[in-house]
Amino acid sequence: MEKVFESEQVNDEIDEEINEAINEAETLEFELSEGLRLDVGVTNVLGKSRSFVQDLIAKECIKVNGLSKKGNYKIRKGDRIEATIPIPRPAAAEPENIPLDILYEDDDVLVVNKPQGMVVHPAPGAWTGTLVNALLFHCRNLSGINGVLRPGIVHRIDKDTSGILVVAKNDEAHQSLAAQLKEHSMERFYLAVAHGVIHEPSGTVNAPIGRDPSDRKRMAVVMHHSKTAVTHYKVLERYKDATYLEVHLETGRTHQIRVHMNYLKHPIVGDPVYGPSKNRFGLKGQLLHAAHLGFKHPRSGEWMRFDTAVPEVFADFLKKLRKD
Repeated sequence: MEKVFESEQVNDEIDEEINEAINEAETLEFELSEGLRLDVGVTNVLGKSRSFVQDLIAKECIKVNGLSKKGNYKIRKGDRIEATIPIPRPAAAEPENIPLDILYEDDDVLVVNKPQGMVVHPAPGAWTGTLVNALLFHCRNLSGINGVLRPGIVHRIDKDTSGILVVAKNDEAHQSLAAQLKEHSMERFYLAVAHGVIHEPSGTVNAPIGRDPSDRKRMAVVMHHSKTAVTHYKVLERYKDATYLEVHLETGRTHQIRVHMNYLKHPIVGDPVYGPSKNRFGLKGQLLHAAHLGFKHPRSGEWMRFDTAVPEVFADFLKKLRKD
């Protein structure tokens, strides 16, 4: 079951596990008095400074009847104004006393088993309660390469995916780990349950991934504005209407496994975005677990290997499938 495409961006092989956040914003709709300048009227309604409103207009965050206008536009009878106001993001992530399942730690790296439901780093919709908030409480020295909202984060897994992550405690370690990701020498294996029966014992999906043109919050297999994505999978067990898989990432695009399995018409069980609209199994999170991570230690060069069992909800689901 191999479907092969060549990406138009063959030179871009850089791992991009850090998802591109879509800015949160508040949208207001209102009318203004006929003949009033757009920038003046919006300033009065929002109670913001004139310069703030003019900046919104320049960024096309203010629309008149769905169209962008200049600040000196004179309001006409019946005009509907729509103002999209970005919600300010925090200056930096704050430490929070959140328990961590630490598999390994030294002066350079920290390996953690992230639970399902935890966001990796602060982003729109989840500025607190993230893995980064917990890491900052546990250890103040994290690499600063990815900025104050993502300190130490070299790669990520989705909120509803559980499993292993390595965190860099200093910039030297971060650079080494990032290079291993770029060279595809870091081992990342996942365990997953997919809808339907996959009959082939193994397969590869080589299909470029980019933003879904019909929904910017989703990713999709697309030919334009996309990046090379390669996923290998092996069947571990087959059930009546599901398949237990081991999945190996060659690249690391946003939502890669979930997008590729959906592309094969075998979406991950419990996936709230790419799975069936009707959740027939009643799960609140997808059955996708980062079970194995292998990398070369940034300082010693020693090969480090870590494995974790699937979480309880995952294990219970497998027991039910085997019993049925």
